[in-house]
Amino acid sequence: MIFEQVLTPDLGCAAYVVGCSRTHDALVVDPPLDTTEVEDALARHDLRLAGVVLTHTHADHVSGHGVLALEHGVPISIHRSAGVDFPHEPLEHDTRLAIGDVELVTLHTPGHRPEHCAFAVLDHTRADEPWLVLTGDSLLVGDVARPDLAVEAGDGAAALHTSLDTRLLPLADGVEVFPGHVAGSLCGRTMSAKPSTTIGFERRFNPMLQTTDERAFVTAATADPQPKPPNMTRIVERNRGPLRPRPSPLRRLGDLPAGTTPLDVRDRGSYVEGHAPGALLGSVGANGFATRVGWMIPVDEEIVVVAVDAAQAAQAAAALHAVGYDDVRGWVDADAAGRGERLETLTLEDVRRDRDRLQIVDVRDPDESPPPLPDAHRRPLRTLTDGPLGALDPALPTAVLCGTGLRAAVAASVLARRGFADVRPVIQGGMAELVGSAV
Repeated sequence: MIFEQVLTPDLGCAAYVVGCSRTHDALVVDPPLDTTEVEDALARHDLRLAGVVLTHTHADHVSGHGVLALEHGVPISIHRSAGVDFPHEPLEHDTRLAIGDVELVTLHTPGHRPEHCAFAVLDHTRADEPWLVLTGDSLLVGDVARPDLAVEAGDGAAALHTSLDTRLLPLADGVEVFPGHVAGSLCGRTMSAKPSTTIGFERRFNPMLQTTDERAFVTAATADPQPKPPNMTRIVERNRGPLRPRPSPLRRLGDLPAGTTPLDVRDRGSYVEGHAPGALLGSVGANGFATRVGWMIPVDEEIVVVAVDAAQAAQAAAALHAVGYDDVRGWVDADAAGRGERLETLTLEDVRRDRDRLQIVDVRDPDESPPPLPDAHRRPLRTLTDGPLGALDPALPTAVLCGTGLRAAVAASVLARRGFADVRPVIQGGMAELVGSAV
C-alpha cells in the first residue's frame, strides 16, 4: 500500500492518497480545493487516480472533488443520503472500494452529518483485517466531531455516540486512526495537533470516550457550543454541486479598484508600518488566515489582495477560495496600493501605565485563559465586524489585546474601519502577561 496524508494547516484539514504499489491505482479521500499537493503525491508515487472519495459534505472548506473529477475524468463516491447535485457513486454501509491489493470498507458513521462515512483501509498483502481507518469528522485525535452543523446538536450527538460505539470502537486497538481534521479546525473543540493516533490510545485517553452512557456523552458533546464556520452556507452549497473547475489564477492589478475591499495579507509588522487606506489585515503566513478573514469580510464582498509578491497573493487567493470567496478581484503590490495609513501600537508597559484612561478590548475567545482584567471588554474577533458595539465607545482611546498579538492587530484594523478614532493593538505579548503583572 502507498499511503500519504496531505495537510492544509491553515484550516486544520487532512486529505489522503491511498494507492496500490502493484497496480499503481489510487483513491483520494477528502481532497482540498487546492489540489497541488495531492497531484504532487500522485506523481511522486507514479499513481493513476481512479476515484475521489468523500467522507461527507464539508461545511468548513470547499472541497477539491470537482477539480479532480473534471480534470481526471474519475468518479466521486459519497454516501447516498448526501443529497449532492453531481454525478456520483452512492455508498452504503459496508460498500467496498478496491484498488488492486488495497480495499476501503465504508463505515456509515452519522453524527457530524447524516451522510458521514469513515473508511477502514485493508492491505491484503499484509492482512485481511483493517490496518488503519480514515475517520473523517467522527473520531478525532483527543476529541470527537461537533454534532451541530447539520442537525440539532442533541440528535447529532446521539447519532455520533452510536456510530462510535458500533462502527469505530469495535476495531482493534492497534488500528491507526487518521482523521479529517487536526488542531486549527472549527469541526472539533480540543483536538490535538498530532495528525494520527490509534483506536486503543483514543479508547483509553480520549476524554469523550470515557463513558459508555449515551446521555452523558450527549451532554458533554453539546456543552460549550462553538461558533459555526464562517461562510458555512456558501461552502455547503459549493460542495453539494454542481461540480466547479479549478479557480482561475489571480490577476495583478495596477491599483485598488473603487468599491472593493482591500485585504492586506502581509505580516502584522509590515501592516502597522504603513498600509492602504481602509485595508483590513489578514496575515496569510499565520495559520487560521482564511477563518480570520471569514469573520471579517462578508462572503459576497469583492476582495482585492494586497501582497508583497505574486506568490504571497496566490497563497492568499487559494485560502480565500477554500472558504467560499468567489469574488477575489485580483491582487495589488503593497507599494502600488499605498502606505498612507499607519496603525500605532502599544506595548504591555504602555497599557499597564495608562490603564486608567484606556478602553481595553480583549479579542480572545471565551474559553481562553486566563480571564481578562475586570475592566476589559471581552469581544472575540469574530463578533467585531458587524455586531453591535455594546459598551464600546469609538471615541475613547482603545487598546486591543489577544494571546500573542496577531488577532489584536487584525481586530484593530476592523475597529479602525468601523470608525474608532484611536485604536492601538499590542502586537507583542498578550492578556496573560498583562493579567499576571496585575496580580
